[in-house]
Amino acid sequence: MRHRVYGSKLGRNKNERVTLFKGLARQLFLHGTIITSESKAKAVKGIIDKIINLAKNKNSQRLLETYFTNRLIQERLIKEIAPKLQNRVSGYTSLVRLGEREGDRTTLVKMSLIGMEELKPL
Repeated sequence: MRHRVYGSKLGRNKNERVTLFKGLARQLFLHGTIITSESKAKAVKGIIDKIINLAKNKNSQRLLETYFTNRLIQERLIKEIAPKLQNRVSGYTSLVRLGEREGDRTTLVKMSLIGMEELKPL
């Protein structure tokens, strides 16, 4: 039974999972939208919310360095993304199902930031 067990392992150990989630978050903030499997998108959704909430709070912006070492992504989060999402509390991403991948029949989704359709890739 999976009582009180949070999150999915996605067939990876902890270090691989953390690296995967950071990579997905980095690509989402760089491009505005990503195409990934549904299970990966659902697993990274909570981390995206935490990162945006850190960027919105002026006192905890230095904690963004634990997720991103690239200053361009940090500045983009603080100056472009966080001000547009200031009036939202959570739910910063949307998932749109695209269909199944031919190779392994995995459901693909398009994950995008809400209200960031005009966001240009870096």
